Amino acid sequence: MSNNLHAAHAWIDFPADSRDHEVLRPTQVIARESHWRQIDRTVDDAIQDITISRWEDSRSSSSHETTTPDDRYFIGIALKTTRAKLTRDRQIIFDGTMPAGTLYVTAPSKSLGVQFQSPCAFLHVYISTDHLPAHVVAADGLNDLVLLRDPLAAELAKALIEQSDAADRHFTQCIGQTLAMHLTRIELPRARVNALPKWRLRRVEQYIADHFHRGISLSELANVAGLSRMHFAAQFRAATGYRPREYLLNHRTEQAKTLLASTERPLAEIALAVGFSTQAHFSTVFKRISGQSPARWRLASRGERLEVEAPPRRRPSPQIGWTASAAA
Repeated sequence: MSNNLHAAHAWIDFPADSRDHEVLRPTQVIARESHWRQIDRTVDDAIQDITISRWEDSRSSSSHETTTPDDRYFIGIALKTTRAKLTRDRQIIFDGTMPAGTLYVTAPSKSLGVQFQSPCAFLHVYISTDHLPAHVVAADGLNDLVLLRDPLAAELAKALIEQSDAADRHFTQCIGQTLAMHLTRIELPRARVNALPKWRLRRVEQYIADHFHRGISLSELANVAGLSRMHFAAQFRAATGYRPREYLLNHRTEQAKTLLASTERPLAEIALAVGFSTQAHFSTVFKRISGQSPARWRLASRGERLEVEAPPRRRPSPQIGWTASAAA
């Protein structure tokens, strides 16, 4: 898979922690990793059936490689949208954008290399093979599994991060067991779809960058790529992790962020400038992708804080005509 999408710096709306770069004490159940997938342990640390750690790297690019322990599965859950290439023995497993909520799994005793091409943040979960049914372990179907934007994994990660230092062993064990059960119920993909070739992808991405401010149809993008709509949609998603419309909405959102951070233009004007027909639709999409409303994101980007929520708008009086209601 390949992707040239500029990674959206969208989080799953986790609370910031001023101690993100501190080395945590061994008593804390969610350890900070000093190196990718490496947890600093003391001689007093007991090996748990389920171990959870957190990895963050603010660098624009980094490379790592490690091997999963021989008695457990490794699960990574993206807390922040990033670009990554996963490889093993020069074979590319995944190359593209990992949105926040992406889940990927590596089986026991498997080596894995990664190249991050933007800042990243992950929750890492190691689950003993004893927590998975024997037939699942024997089939090896979970190895190299990548699920883009897995809703349950995202919610489980959010629950753990929100608990943070207050989480205890029992809580993390329950979360890990729930994640293990989730893996056994996943319907694995039956066939791989070839990713859209890079030269076709670049043409499509450039077309979107040039025309994102207006409506773009699937047929239009398929014609740019020189493929049928069905083949284009499948190959585009394999290459980027996004459906074409999702990619377009993410691109519009990123353009909106630039305008929100650098100008004082009203939200309604920005919505129209980046291709949304209404401010309401713009706000809905922006919050879904970024985790915050456009107004809150603008304040946060400037280090400001919205102290008081704006009161909800009152519904128009029945005596007001429909034209006035539509204009309100």
